[in-house]
Amino acid sequence: MEQYLRETRMLDYSNPRIQALIEKRGWNHLDEFERLKLIYDFVRDEILFGYNVDDRIPASKVLADGYGQCNTKGTLFMALLRGCGLPCRVHGFTIDKRLQKGAMTGFVYKRAPQNVFHSWVEVFFENRWYELEAFILDKAYLHKLQKLNPSCSGAFCGYGVAVKDFRNPVIEFDRNNTYIQSEGINQDFGVYDCPDELLKEHHQELSAIKAFVYRNLGRHLMNRNVRKIRDRLPE
Repeated sequence: MEQYLRETRMLDYSNPRIQALIEKRGWNHLDEFERLKLIYDFVRDEILFGYNVDDRIPASKVLADGYGQCNTKGTLFMALLRGCGLPCRVHGFTIDKRLQKGAMTGFVYKRAPQNVFHSWVEVFFENRWYELEAFILDKAYLHKLQKLNPSCSGAFCGYGVAVKDFRNPVIEFDRNNTYIQSEGINQDFGVYDCPDELLKEHHQELSAIKAFVYRNLGRHLMNRNVRKIRDRLPE
């Protein structure tokens, strides 16, 4: 398990900001189940769904931003887990960009690659690996999507969601796997000890121009769309 607990450039859990959070929440004074569940809930709901400048930013930067998506929230989740002695690893994929439609709109969606880089976190707990993905969307955002789509009772794909049961997605951790985008997966890269190693081999393929446009314009438009959905009142 040693490799699943080590600190890396991205999993910078000795950073003072991360250490202060762990101490403030008292996670290391709890039993392993409560520790894991509370860290999971924190990353899911207190780090809002949104798009950071790059997938390679360290956990401390994600925490400072206060928002993230699958890859960046996963980096923070892993750093907090390892900082609290809970072994974890990352599983890489791609997802179809249709899953992002609604969060992505207009030219941003049209210009986006068909396959979007994606990952989830796997944590070793009670002698088994759990697949945890549903920390990506904060409950406030997900519940607003459900209210804005009252007639949808089955599968749903869009706005950062890809599930079989839109009304009852498995997002709570209670010794179970959790998923929120898994139905959009179209390629599996396998598991890696840390995001640093995953991103050496697999990452979002963007030209220099597209990467510049994403960092300086596209992600801001996407974050605006997400905020509008979270803040919007049902009709």
